[in-house]
Amino acid sequence: SSQLPDPAIEDQGKDYIRPILNKYAAVCVRCPGYGTRTNTVILIDSEGRVTFTERTMIDADVNQWKTSTYEFKLHT
Repeated sequence: SSQLPDPAIEDQGKDYIRPILNKYAAVCVRCPGYGTRTNTVILIDSEGRVTFTERTMIDADVNQWKTSTYEFKLHT
């Protein structure tokens, strides 16, 4: 039986890729020419009620954001 993902493969290049992931995998990235434009949070409670909230930057202006929230129940 094979183990996926393979730990040996995961370890290859980790010293190269980890700093890149740490820089760009943050909750909110701010770099010249690159950055977070949308944040999404999905909450699901024990009764299957879902709250989906998304915040999107308007016109690449870090001071203007639109927030949309949707609520619904999962079918069982």
